[in-house]
Amino acid sequence: MTERRRDELAANLADVERRIAAACAAAGRGRAEVTLIVVTKTFPAGDVRILSELGVRHVAENRDQEAAPKAAECSDLPLSWHFVGQLQTNKVRSVVGYADFVQSVDRARLVTALAREAVRAGRELGCLVQVALDADESAAGGGRGERGGVAPGAVAELADLIAGSEGLRLDGLMTVAPLTGEYAGRQQAAFERLMDLSTDLRTAHPAANMVSAGMSTDLEQAVAAGATHVRVGSAVLGVRPGLG
Repeated sequence: MTERRRDELAANLADVERRIAAACAAAGRGRAEVTLIVVTKTFPAGDVRILSELGVRHVAENRDQEAAPKAAECSDLPLSWHFVGQLQTNKVRSVVGYADFVQSVDRARLVTALAREAVRAGRELGCLVQVALDADESAAGGGRGERGGVAPGAVAELADLIAGSEGLRLDGLMTVAPLTGEYAGRQQAAFERLMDLSTDLRTAHPAANMVSAGMSTDLEQAVAAGATHVRVGSAVLGVRPGLG
């Protein structure tokens, strides 16, 4: 079974690699400009181990109760762990214990909690501001999207807070293509908007150059827009357990 799973993952990974390479070529970008993050949520640590053997170096999870034991089981592997889900402050201490990046930073209270725990653990944590392109700009505090994230108008303030917090490193921006609003069905336009926000961000924070966008169904549009990281789950691992 393990050998068959390895063959399956290797074939899927090769297919995704071809897609990314083709998208880079079409956009006039070098393949090295785009980092693949494999989203391993709901899949076992055994799959993570196989992926590592196949050369994957970045994996992502979105629920701490699943991620923490999986990361512990795979602690011997040369992996960078990205937390990409909505994060409650009571899970911050656990997440800081294994995550190298938190891509879903979307409020000041979370920044404070992350900084406190990063300092306590003696770690520097990479942080991305999650941008909700469907958020209501007129809402209090700039509004938040259905799946987390701050409105574009609130990015600069939150970014400054991260950059000024001990234990945290401001690395860039992340978004999920909106299902509603003006960008619904217009993934590339959404990702191009994120790139505009990234350009603005880098005037104040030149090193914050990560742009995490695009998933299994829209990675080509993300690469075309200029994303530096794509988060791919089902195209590598298959249909998630319980969803088939």
